[in-house]
Amino acid sequence: MSEGHPYQTQVERDGFVVLRQVFDPQHVEAMLTGLTAALAGGADNEGAIRSEAGVVSAARNVLRLWPPAATIWRQPALVEALADLLGPAFGLVRVLFFDKPPEASWALPWHKDLTIAVRDNRLPSERFCRPTRKAGVPHVEAPVDVLQEMLTARIHLDDVTEENGPLLVVLGSHRSGKSLALDAPPVAVLAGQGDVLLMRPLLAHCSDRSRPGTRRHRRVLHLEFAATPELPDGYAWHEFVSA
Repeated sequence: MSEGHPYQTQVERDGFVVLRQVFDPQHVEAMLTGLTAALAGGADNEGAIRSEAGVVSAARNVLRLWPPAATIWRQPALVEALADLLGPAFGLVRVLFFDKPPEASWALPWHKDLTIAVRDNRLPSERFCRPTRKAGVPHVEAPVDVLQEMLTARIHLDDVTEENGPLLVVLGSHRSGKSLALDAPPVAVLAGQGDVLLMRPLLAHCSDRSRPGTRRHRRVLHLEFAATPELPDGYAWHEFVSA
């Protein structure tokens, strides 16, 4: 890590940091155009979540659904921060997409991100548990030491205000492992279009519905990174895209 870098200190203390204006409006528009086309092109088999009216609010398997997701995040400021915080061997392991469409908003209860996508979740292990399948992909709850060596990068494709259901976090909660003790007031993470939120998976977070009457979307490209391509007990990441 870069000794003494401000975002290193903040991530260790609070569990997150917001990198401002990583992506310019043209880059964001390119992402939105590509994602919109991919989601419109038969994304049901890729894990898209749609309202009864057909409005997409989330999608899994975005690396397969929209292959540019493997590389479009590689802006110098983001690559530098990830390398500083995770080390030089880091890689991309999962990509999701979220939106809160004005006509189909939703809320998310308090939680920590404990599951990872793996090639095979049936291997015997005392460290990995609770195997599931999500949109056809094996997932498993990871041990704390694996989660502590991960970072999520949430690329904001819209401005995030109090109006459109921002993420709420509890500062420092990543230091309590998997425990969901909410022992401090929540903080809203507000961001501009093109900003990137870097957060530890063990940071407690939630979000409310968008306010009634808003016309704002809250579109986020959610990328998960790991410090190393190796996992214990013979497990393997479902995807690992080296930086």
